[in-house]
Amino acid sequence: MLGLGAAGVAAAPYLQRGLEAFLSSASDKDPTGLTGLLPNGGGFRYYSVASSVPHRSERNYRLTVDGLVDRPGTYTLAALGRLPQTRVVRDVQCVTGWRVPHTAFEGVRLSLLLDAAGVRPDARAIRFSCFDGTYSESLTLPQARRDDVLVCLRMQDEPLSHSHGGPVRLYVAPMYFYKSAKWLSGITVTSGVRPGYWEERGYDVDAWVGRSNGRTDTPTV
Repeated sequence: MLGLGAAGVAAAPYLQRGLEAFLSSASDKDPTGLTGLLPNGGGFRYYSVASSVPHRSERNYRLTVDGLVDRPGTYTLAALGRLPQTRVVRDVQCVTGWRVPHTAFEGVRLSLLLDAAGVRPDARAIRFSCFDGTYSESLTLPQARRDDVLVCLRMQDEPLSHSHGGPVRLYVAPMYFYKSAKWLSGITVTSGVRPGYWEERGYDVDAWVGRSNGRTDTPTV
């Protein structure tokens, strides 16, 4: 029995990675979203509003920054990796109720990219687009300039996986997780807030944990 217990402990990480890989692959091909109801050992759910999501790698990933800026630009994955990196450890809180404590995200502060682009005086908000071709999000300019809003390349001290929105996603630490758009491909500076995918379907535009969507979860800050 001791031998079986030891074997189980040794095999657990491999079995967990296999389960996560299976769920990730299944969710990419599941237009119903039902695979998102299945938990994995990390406590996350796999959500996508598109029937399938193309993969991007260092070879073909691009992030554009445009709109009301003086210096529009395009970043490769390598270029983002050369910029100063910030690591934030917070609880991840989904508006549906599940929570993953003490999750590490690492990437470039969004404010750094905005400063490099030269935001114009008439700018008021940011619109985010994703290479799944469907999802979008938004933040006001003051929200976007917070130190805990990142353009993330790493999660849980590993490169961001495709199923978690890789190779690059947005992370908005103090808001419900739907604001942290996966598969980020565009940052557009705008004159006003344009509701994102879920806001167009009734979710709050300002998604502060514990202060929006009728929920009273403990804030993440």
